[in-house]
Amino acid sequence: MSKIYVNKKKYYVNKSHNLLQVCLSIGLDIPYFCWHPKLGSVGSCRQCAVTQCNSLSDSQGRLVMSCMTPAIDGSIILTNDKISKIFRKNIVELLLTNHPHDCPVCEEGGNCHLQDVTAMNKHHIRNYRFLKRTHKNQYLGSFIKHEMNRCIGCYRCVRYYKDYADGRDFNVYGANSNIYFGRVEDGILENEHSGNLVEICPTGVFTDKTHSQQYNRKWDMQYAPSICQSCSVGCNISIGERHGEIRRIENRYHQNINHYFICDLGRFGYSHNNLKNRPKNPSYIINEKLTTLNLDEAIKEGENFFKRYKNIIGVGSSRTSIENNFALKELVGENNFSHGMSSKEESCLKLILNVFKNNNLYIPSLKEIESYDSILILGEDLTQTSPRLALAVRQAIKNKAKDIAESNGIPRWNATVISNISENYKNSLYITYTHETKLDDVSDWCYFASTDDQSKFGAAIAHNLDNNLPIIKNLSSFLLEKAAFIAKKLLNAKKALIISGTNSFNTSIIKTAINIAISIKKHKKNHVALTFLTSSANALGLGLIGGISIDEVYQRWNQKKADAIIFMEYDLYRYLSQHDCDDFFKKRNNILVIDHQYTKTYKNSTLSLPCLNFSESSGTIINFEGRAQRFFQVYDPMFIDQKNCLYESWKWLHFIQCKFLNKKISWLKLDDVIASYSNKYPIFKKIKISLPNADFRIKNQKIARSPNRCSGRTALKSNIDIHEHSQPQDINTMFSFSMEGFNQPNKSFSYIPFAWFPGWNSPQAWNKFQEEVGEELISGDSGVHLFKENTKISDIYLNFEINIEKKYWYIIPYYHIFGHEELTQYSSIIKENIVAPYALISKLDALKIGLKKDSVIEFHCVNKNFRLNIRISKNLHTKQIGLPIGRKDFPIDLVGKKIKYIREFIK
Repeated sequence: MSKIYVNKKKYYVNKSHNLLQVCLSIGLDIPYFCWHPKLGSVGSCRQCAVTQCNSLSDSQGRLVMSCMTPAIDGSIILTNDKISKIFRKNIVELLLTNHPHDCPVCEEGGNCHLQDVTAMNKHHIRNYRFLKRTHKNQYLGSFIKHEMNRCIGCYRCVRYYKDYADGRDFNVYGANSNIYFGRVEDGILENEHSGNLVEICPTGVFTDKTHSQQYNRKWDMQYAPSICQSCSVGCNISIGERHGEIRRIENRYHQNINHYFICDLGRFGYSHNNLKNRPKNPSYIINEKLTTLNLDEAIKEGENFFKRYKNIIGVGSSRTSIENNFALKELVGENNFSHGMSSKEESCLKLILNVFKNNNLYIPSLKEIESYDSILILGEDLTQTSPRLALAVRQAIKNKAKDIAESNGIPRWNATVISNISENYKNSLYITYTHETKLDDVSDWCYFASTDDQSKFGAAIAHNLDNNLPIIKNLSSFLLEKAAFIAKKLLNAKKALIISGTNSFNTSIIKTAINIAISIKKHKKNHVALTFLTSSANALGLGLIGGISIDEVYQRWNQKKADAIIFMEYDLYRYLSQHDCDDFFKKRNNILVIDHQYTKTYKNSTLSLPCLNFSESSGTIINFEGRAQRFFQVYDPMFIDQKNCLYESWKWLHFIQCKFLNKKISWLKLDDVIASYSNKYPIFKKIKISLPNADFRIKNQKIARSPNRCSGRTALKSNIDIHEHSQPQDINTMFSFSMEGFNQPNKSFSYIPFAWFPGWNSPQAWNKFQEEVGEELISGDSGVHLFKENTKISDIYLNFEINIEKKYWYIIPYYHIFGHEELTQYSSIIKENIVAPYALISKLDALKIGLKKDSVIEFHCVNKNFRLNIRISKNLHTKQIGLPIGRKDFPIDLVGKKIKYIREFIK
């Protein structure tokens, strides 16, 4: 700690920070533009000037840029003296010389850091009376709008995009006062995290184009803290709603997960929540005629469903909450509940859960991943399946430069120096995968092979670490040398990390990852950790509940061991082939479906019950590190349109169960469900104890979902009634559906709906909710870890007696960030960015068959003829064909299937 004097008051501050960061941390408002907690300091905007004095009696001092000045013990500075204030006021006027002053029409208005700083400097009179410099805006894709004339030249955008996110298609051009931030030419930004430019930019240069379609000011939205459901990372987000529509998703600060950044899928893939064509009322098919039902009629038909059929299987879903899945299991019984995953994924997930429960191997948070100096990725394309994790890996690779700088007395926030060092010094990354990935550019070496061969190579690494593990035969001398080299690197690292997951649907790769981690740990030389990714948001939570696979459900169905099926928020066509699904739905009378999307499964049901999606309900999911996190209802669709009959899935299921068993309804609110499953599953007790319940209050107040400047609430329904309608009551959570309630930082509350603080309207308001700027929230991180460190170590040995018939092609999955996740495929904006499906084949196979880049191939698999354009990979091994698993018409059932013949389709 350093003792410094600010405005003649003594403070003890973090000596590793600069003066700007420590002043913001102790609650002083110093204006700034170019500095950012994650980007460091370059001192380009000159806005954060303060006066540094030689002694407490020194009234003259000298101007310094606080972002470029370390918090040295004994420093004496003034922030509110006349010299500093005049300088900062003149600088902001200079920066605004060419700014158009178009706040009334600018979409950043009310959410603008430039507005905050201008008001903070009390600058309100413009002296510049000449023509302003103008620029031509660029088309940057369907996500981001570009208004270059608003730029003040802070360089934040290019430092984030190029230096932090490693984007290659965005730069700064020009010189002096005529600089331009953009691409060489119009085009879609290629980086998976480009949407963060919207929040990084302190002005309105980059704005959310998806929000533009239904625009409103920040203060006129209703918010709730939520969890992104697009992958297993569990990024924290704030969802903004207006009149029953999700208008915008913003990053919600969580120190140990996403901190300031989320991926483009999580930010822009929300429009499936706004579809006009969605189930809104229960329906029942009688004599081939669709009949719409009300609540009582729907519950009655649900009761009849259970009276009519005795052996009913319930299929749950990894894309919905623990509460919903538990309710289904309670209704159908333990033996008849299915988690809905394929048997391949189930096997992978059981191995992962065994590590959580029975091993003392460390599972790091996303932030901790950035601190590892040697990383091995086995069988995962992180950028496409878990892009936020890929961004964390990129930071880990660069952190060696920060360590070198620090060892030479250079602070970690000095971005320019560290950027120069990082060109020559990086941490180690090794990747094994079937074909090229976007992390290859920062890796030391990549091994491209089939998943089984990757497992063999990983086992060779493990054998080099522990001679007791089996010797792997049939590997070339080159691969054996590489395996020995990587083993040595992992063993000599300060912190080694092994990353794998279920997206390859291969248990051998997961076993290999576990073996390597255990082998390193036995040496007791360094710290080692494991990270496992799953295919969906709540796969771990669903795995803890248990159940049978969808393959076993299909088997029981064919053997007539089941009379009827309930599908809850589940599309069978995503998992089984169309032939098997069509066979499944030959009889529609015994199918009940609950969902919020018109899936193929929903359309094939007899009794259909519409439910609330994740933005309309509250619940709990568990992310990749075993952290249970709560998401909260943003708005009540029944209040928006009383013609709707929409309820949470758990409520539909519980109502039917109580009606059928003729018992009193016991689950009236979410806390009742949580109490029930916490009593049944000890692993979930922490959820009940640690996460806030509906009775939580601050100063006897609920938490406000809307800013206190919210306007026009009465006018929302003025076409129906000029009188203001009473807001709905939220019995499930501690939030109020209005601006009435608490909305300030508080030590006891970490679920913050929106970032706002007096004088700070932009996302920079998160500074006021943190203990130290860029560090932990005042209230601590939200969520709770379910797994404790254990003392048991279980060794897993691999069986590599794998005999693959080389005369066949085998299907492997490939992924793209847009398209493989189920729900976002329904989003119109995501559909525009989904790459057309293609077949990925090796260069050698293409030459053998006589294919060219524009060739179309056809083949037969799972009782279906496929005809696809090809994409040739120079790294993919022969006799493998990559398909976009998870996309429509490409079910998970395809993985591992063999193809006898592939031929070119001649038009």
